[in-house]
Parts: sequence; structure tokens; C-alpha cells
Amino acid sequence: MAELFFSLLRLGCTAFGGPAMVPHIRRLAVERRGWLSEGQFRLGMAVCQLVPGATAMQVAAYVGLRARGGAGALMAYLGFGLPAFLFMLGLSVLYFQSRDVAAVQSAFAGLKIVVAALVVDAAWNFSSRYLERFLHVLLALVTGVWLGLGGNPIWALVACCLLALVLFREQSAGAGAPGDEAVSAGTPLGWGPAVAASLFLLIGLGVLYLLDRPHFELAAMMARIDCFAFGGGYVSLPLMLHEVTSRGLMGEAMLMDGIALGQVTPGPIVITSAFVGYSFSGVVGSALATIFVFAPSFLFLSLAALAGERLSGSVWARRALRGSLVSLVGLMAAMGARFLAAVPWGPWEVAIGLAAFTALRCRVDVLWVVLVGATLSALVL
Repeated sequence: MAELFFSLLRLGCTAFGGPAMVPHIRRLAVERRGWLSEGQFRLGMAVCQLVPGATAMQVAAYVGLRARGGAGALMAYLGFGLPAFLFMLGLSVLYFQSRDVAAVQSAFAGLKIVVAALVVDAAWNFSSRYLERFLHVLLALVTGVWLGLGGNPIWALVACCLLALVLFREQSAGAGAPGDEAVSAGTPLGWGPAVAASLFLLIGLGVLYLLDRPHFELAAMMARIDCFAFGGGYVSLPLMLHEVTSRGLMGEAMLMDGIALGQVTPGPIVITSAFVGYSFSGVVGSALATIFVFAPSFLFLSLAALAGERLSGSVWARRALRGSLVSLVGLMAAMGARFLAAVPWGPWEVAIGLAAFTALRCRVDVLWVVLVGATLSALVL
């Protein structure tokens, strides 16, 4: 168990790039440690793509689940996610203590531009990958307009998933899955992890509801975001934008700063939740927000692992997943438009924005784009 925790902890310290870490997890679990067979890992990849949550975190948890059961999944989840939380917590403390310094203000002004470029680039990438038919484009457009008019993105996600069940008849079982080949489901998994995760969520939220209503609202908000984050961590951004700003926890500009900080920390971008939680009530809020933004996806993974091949090959599951990904394109595009509108554009801002977008299109590592953008902004803005 200790070996599992520290192996994933080491990977978590360098987990920049989100899903790009999945091959590294595979190399550790299949080739170096032999915790899973190639077939089991491939099946896990298929399952992890069908449940909400950050993909790399889910794959790490699946490795732990297969290697050491429910406790192993928890150890893998903690090991892989702990570095991201600690980095974000430290950056949040520095942010709220130093944001009045002129150079820091200039750096974050530039980071807002980089974040806008990042979201637009993500929307571009997702559109080229997931909008294959006119119907896909139409649903993405309607979803984007809905969010632009102030609609709740969760309802847009649900509606697109339901429509996809009927309309996306071209989505056949196993199409495009990383585990299309027949694979062994491995040792049967019990209900223990799913039951434990369910009890944690219910008891945790119940205790907060009875004893600390403000923190209950924070935890419930983060759990709600995670429950609908199908397609990876980026889906959480428009959901978090709506939930956080509609409740007055922070404005768009500050959330953009938090997203920028999330890009210079290892781990999934949804770790921005730690920044939101810290603004709410310091370290306690940061810890609660982080725990509850990951807990539901841990539960869903535990349940999905039991279904195994049946879920990964389900026509209905794949149609719903495609619907969520199509809606993601519209949500990301609308979010990018809002972020672009929030920037006070001038000649230097335009230059930094175009440079950042060009670098992202040329596949420059996002960490370098963020760091160079912040440095240039501190010098010229």
C-alpha cells in the first residue's frame, strides 16, 4: 500500500498536462510494477472515459482499485492528487497576500489573457475532435447561446445527453474506445468501495448541513460540479464559472486568476476548486472544496468498475458521453467569449494574447505559455 501511495505521489508531483499523464501511469502500473495487465488497463481507460471526473485522476484510482481494492484506490487517489492540492494551497496563500503589489497585478493581468487563449484553444481542439456532423454543431451552438444568456450549464449537459440517446444513432457500441479489443475484466470487484464512498458523501454532507450550513453549500456546490464533469477536467470550468459567480463567491476576473494558477500546478485543472475554497474560508475551505470536487467521481468510478466491459461497450453510454462532449464544445466556446470580453484590450494585450494562442496551437507546453505570459506581462503591462 505504501509503495502504491508513494509511486503515485511521485507521478503526481510532475503531473502537468492532465490526460497526458495517462501513458506514464500505464508505464508504472503495467510495465514497471505489473499491478495490472495490458488488457485490464485498456478496460480501465474505457471505463474512466465514461464517468465524470478528471481522466488522469480516475485512471490512477482505477490502478489502485485493481491493485489493492478500495483502500488501494484511495491511496492512489490521495497520492496522485496531493501534490496538486498542496501547490495550489501555497499559491492561493501567496495570491491573497500579495495581489496588491503592482508587479503581481501586472502578471495576473497577463495571465487573464493567457487563460482566455487557453479556453479558446481548448474549444477549438474539442470542436475539431467532437463536432463531426451538422447536428453536433447545432447542439454545441445552442448550448453556447444558452450559457451566454445566463443559463445553467448543468441543464444544458443533461439535455444534450438525453437528446444524444435518441439522435446519435451513428454512435455504436465500443466505437472509438481505447479498449475495443476483447479484454479480461480481471478479478471481480466488490461493492465495498462504492458503499464506502456513498456513506462518506452522505454522512459528510449531512454533518455539514446540520453543523455548518455555509460550508455545506460550498461542499455541495463542488460535488455538483464533479457530478456533471463528463469528458475530463475542462468540463468543470464552465460549471464552476456558473456556480461560483452566480453565488457571488468571486467574480470572473478572480476565477480567471485561479484557473491560471491551476495551470502552473501539477494535476487536473479542477484543482482550481482549492483556490475557490481558500477564498471562502482559508485552509478549511480549500480542503473541503478539494475533497468534495473529487469524491463523487471516486464513487462513480467504483460503480463503473463493477460494470466493466458492459459499460465500456454500451451503446447508450457512448451516446450519452458523446452528447456531453458536444455540449462541452459550446460551453467552452461561450466561456472563452466571456473571458475575452473581460480583458481590457490594448496593443500589448493583443500581442500577448495572439502569442499565447499561437504557442498553444503549436503545441508548446501550457506550463511554459503560462510562465512566459506572466513574466512578459509583469514587464510590459
